[in-house]
Amino acid sequence: MREKYLIVVAGGKGLRMGTDIPKQFLLLNGRPLLMHTIEAFYRYDSGMHIILVLPQEQQAYWQSLCVEYHFTISHRTINGGETRFHSVKNGLQEVKSESLVAIHDGVRPLVDQRLIAEAFETAKNAGAVYPVIPVVDTLRKLNIHGISRMVDRSQFRLVQTPQVFLSEVIIAAYQLNYSQKFTDDISVVEARKNCIPRMIDGCRENIKITTPLDLSIAETIIRGTGNRL
Repeated sequence: MREKYLIVVAGGKGLRMGTDIPKQFLLLNGRPLLMHTIEAFYRYDSGMHIILVLPQEQQAYWQSLCVEYHFTISHRTINGGETRFHSVKNGLQEVKSESLVAIHDGVRPLVDQRLIAEAFETAKNAGAVYPVIPVVDTLRKLNIHGISRMVDRSQFRLVQTPQVFLSEVIIAAYQLNYSQKFTDDISVVEARKNCIPRMIDGCRENIKITTPLDLSIAETIIRGTGNRL
């Protein structure tokens, strides 16, 4: 049986939040939202190896928060890199071979148990898995002259995390040189061309918290679910 790893990438600076506090440390239902993120995976599998990738200058503050909020879930904190790509690459150095690896945004604290379980189970055979949700708004595409045209939204999906991989697939992919085209881990795997990733249904509540409005929505969701997603 393959061991499970979780790499939580949390390098936000809170600029769009309009606050000096990095967004992963803002309070959600009375506790730093990063704690909710880690707890979601711990509830799924308490034996999972958890790797938290944080900028070095934020780590002392995180440790103080863990003490203040009595956060005792075992995890290893390592230094982030210049970009998300480099941060994930740092995290992968802590992963053992022949394992399953989930990579998740630290500011997606409302990921539910169904999604986590399906992603891990599907990755066992698919090698690489990513959740998506349909686009519900009308989309228009701009050309270089600023003229727009409507496009068929049924051909598009919004990509979420966790993205889950066989360790040999994701570790091999991250041997590539960095490219600005790498916007997530699936894009790195696709560039490596050693696996065809599989889509699964994501979850509307699995929002990425980047603005004050996102945080307000998350507060409403987490209170409505009794903090058990």
